[in-house]
Amino acid sequence: MKTNLLYRMRFTYPEGWSVGLAGPESSESQHFFIAEGTCEGKLAGRLRASNHPRRRGDGTFEPNFQGVIETTDGAIIYHECRGYGRTYPPGRRQIVVSGFHLSDHANYKWLNDVVTVGTGEVRAVSSDNSELVIDWYELVWEPVSE
Repeated sequence: MKTNLLYRMRFTYPEGWSVGLAGPESSESQHFFIAEGTCEGKLAGRLRASNHPRRRGDGTFEPNFQGVIETTDGAIIYHECRGYGRTYPPGRRQIVVSGFHLSDHANYKWLNDVVTVGTGEVRAVSSDNSELVIDWYELVWEPVSE
């Protein structure tokens, strides 16, 4: 398998809400976050999105992320991803995700059938604020060896 780095996504959640699931004895919860940030690299621009992850009983988040990247050259790119926000290590929790992009702009139509994978971190900025940083890679098709 081969991957090519596409861009780095950085964002915070300036607003968010949560609801506990299965009563007070459970640590499961459902969340809704508004994401704001930037992208740097082959895709560069402003990010606006929502994430409505479920937090499992073991503390792992399961992101369900949809948004748009407004590129510096005027394109709109829809972005969607799913995966895991792990509980470890403290202060720099791991993110592993897969994603898809969609655009009708001539410079970015090539993304419409690309599968992407991302790895990153939830970086604690303060006791009540975090920055999420994800590096996105194109998963490159290669022939199956005989």
